[in-house]
Amino acid sequence: MRSTAGGSSASAAGAAPPGPEPDASVTRDLVAYGALGLPLAFAALPIYVHVPRLYTDGLGLSLAVVGAVLLAARIVDAVTDPLIGWANDRLPRRRGWIALALPALGAGMVGLLVPPAGAGAAWLFALLVAVSLAYSVATIAYNAWGAEVATTPDARTRFVASREGFALGGVVLAAALPGVLAMGEGEAAGLARLAWVFLPLLLVFGVWTLWRAPPPPRVASLRAPVWAGLRSALRQPAFARLLAVFAANGIAAAIPSATVLFFVADVLEAAHLAGLFLVLYFLAAAASLPLWVRASQRIGKLRAWLAGMVLAVAVFAWAGLLGSGDVFAYAAICVLSGLALGADLSLPPSLLADLIAQGRDGERRAPLEAGACFGWWNFVTKANLALAAGLALPLLALLGYAPGARDAAAVAALAGVYGFVPLVLKLAAIVLLWRWRCVIEPGHSRLGAAQCAATTRGIES
Repeated sequence: MRSTAGGSSASAAGAAPPGPEPDASVTRDLVAYGALGLPLAFAALPIYVHVPRLYTDGLGLSLAVVGAVLLAARIVDAVTDPLIGWANDRLPRRRGWIALALPALGAGMVGLLVPPAGAGAAWLFALLVAVSLAYSVATIAYNAWGAEVATTPDARTRFVASREGFALGGVVLAAALPGVLAMGEGEAAGLARLAWVFLPLLLVFGVWTLWRAPPPPRVASLRAPVWAGLRSALRQPAFARLLAVFAANGIAAAIPSATVLFFVADVLEAAHLAGLFLVLYFLAAAASLPLWVRASQRIGKLRAWLAGMVLAVAVFAWAGLLGSGDVFAYAAICVLSGLALGADLSLPPSLLADLIAQGRDGERRAPLEAGACFGWWNFVTKANLALAAGLALPLLALLGYAPGARDAAAVAALAGVYGFVPLVLKLAAIVLLWRWRCVIEPGHSRLGAAQCAATTRGIES
């Protein structure tokens, strides 16, 4: 394998070193770049999985209030995330942005997971906005860095897979540690200790990436006005359609994320196994990443992603039928749907990186700017999670469910929202991805080059 990192010493010297060094160099680059994914994902899971229960069970807020606060915080993201992406293109110093954001992220996580006595909706909103802002600054610059540093489609998939592999490691840690750290004192105590564990992880892995990862190539600063720069990305048909599929698919995945702890506690009546189920899910996703990388090389990234979506539908369709004590069946669903998750994590960002590279190489009439694209991408990622919580939690309250419910109708409502609502959105994403396959990944369409080119020209005109 040839070195793909734009800043590697081999490419600077104009010749690869003898023997196995190129493979070793590429591996070091991939690992160093991916390392920061661990603490960033570690921070994301408690926000969307544990915080709703922490602030409802621990601090007495209602499901409807917590859902509304999460939705309101994402409305703030609707403004800030695209603006952060635009600012990244005006000052494309990816490592500088990350170094600025990480300390703020660490402080915000402590405030969010170790709330003072009497903290209410205002505290939750303020800390969510602060954490989200720092997370966005770091993540947008980090994703743009990965898209720019790799020079081939396969290399872009490998950089994304490295980042997501570390991210899954962070998610597994964040899922497993609260129960371990609680030491019998309850979920709130475990989350409080989790916040302090997060700080050294952020320091070690953040420094590893900032110091050892291959530097991103120098990119010219843009001077486009803010709204013109942001609109230009959405006016690109390929990006707009990929973003729409990503949004529909992401909301489908986010609804179970927002309600899984309630489902495990009140439908399966196995709250003590919640951490184990999450670990099984994310370990299966991590194990599947090499398989999806290989599949993308054989059949194309879009078709491999489509296969992952179909697998997710076939597996998760059974979740809403489960009841009390069905822990082995649910464990199997966690493993198989985790395998499908690997496709969702690795392939859409790689498809986006390919679109950005096509613009740099002159294959598109108007190039896509990495910062603006990942600003919108990051906004949609967080909006998916917030919409899931902001819609699913109030819907559950409307249907008569409250945490700890044992009423048959309330438990059935929870099972239906958790298991069946995501299937509708996932099927919609499958239809859209197949319909727009020519525009999103024309090189792998089986319609034929001429027909695919005609379809693409028709959409772009």
